[in-house]
Amino acid sequence: MASTYLLLLYSRKSIKYLTIKNPESIFLLSPKMESLETMQARHRKEQRDLQARITNKKKNATKKTRKGVNDECAELERQLKEKQEQEINTLNGSGDNVENVPNGQEDEGESQNRQINGTTPVDATNGISRQLKDTTLSQPPEPEPEPATQQQQQQPKKRNRQKERMARRAAEQEAAAVAAEQEAANMTDHRKIEKTYLLKEFKANNLVEKEIQPDGHCLFSAIADQLETRGVSLGPEMETKGKPSYRVVRKAATDYMEAHPDDFAPFLEEPLGSYVPKIRDTAEWGGQLELSALANAYGVEIKVLQDGRTETIEPNGGLGSEQDGGRKRIWLAYYRHGYGLGEHYNSLRQAN
Repeated sequence: MASTYLLLLYSRKSIKYLTIKNPESIFLLSPKMESLETMQARHRKEQRDLQARITNKKKNATKKTRKGVNDECAELERQLKEKQEQEINTLNGSGDNVENVPNGQEDEGESQNRQINGTTPVDATNGISRQLKDTTLSQPPEPEPEPATQQQQQQPKKRNRQKERMARRAAEQEAAAVAAEQEAANMTDHRKIEKTYLLKEFKANNLVEKEIQPDGHCLFSAIADQLETRGVSLGPEMETKGKPSYRVVRKAATDYMEAHPDDFAPFLEEPLGSYVPKIRDTAEWGGQLELSALANAYGVEIKVLQDGRTETIEPNGGLGSEQDGGRKRIWLAYYRHGYGLGEHYNSLRQAN
């Protein structure tokens, strides 16, 4: 006759009694057996450890080894899940050796054990087993793109020498422009000073300025304008007809210079014979010698207003002043700084 044994089980909330028919299976329920809560805690720790290992492996993976690492991690997760499920099944299977008393002959201790807390021990362990089966390891986030290798990071950038030269040249040009602006700001504005003085003289002598084109003929064009406004003939009609007025005046100046070579040749840097054709036939600028020749050729007094002073060129022979009923007076304005091409003459007419 088989013997039955009463096994006393302890738990945190109650004391349970089980009737064991097979005494050889008692070792499965010995105090050395791992409890369900301890197993669950151990399973969670194993999952965390595995998750840390997987994350580290994927972090250190390269493009070539990434696929193999992913497969290895998936296999580790599968093995851990199977191992934990097997341990839970083993814990649940410990109730296989516990038999109920047949035909309702269940003793009072066993019945009390099945009815404590409204469930049986086997049902409790089966519920926990199902919960662990439904538990899955979360997939770690995809790793960020692989950063540049240490060798690539340490490789120095190749210098663009042409770009550096262009940058230096641009900086030098900018510095030169700034220096030029500063120098210009510190310079005396000679043009403004000159214009201010001339306007003052224009007003004092009741004169208005007639602009002459700056084409190289300005002195001769200004003389022609003054002679015409003062009623002085430029020359015989047969010599002036159809010719620009400045050409007629140029010829009058050179004719007088050729007729009086001793008055002009000593002041020239070249022979008079080569100098006269340039003044007569080209756009060569005229100056002090030409003003003197014209004053004598036309018998007029020439007043030249310029910055800081007024110059008077009188003809030889002393014909008397305009106020005395003698020679006529003509006015010119001389600019040294007012025009970009250089020296320039304008005609000055009487305001009334």
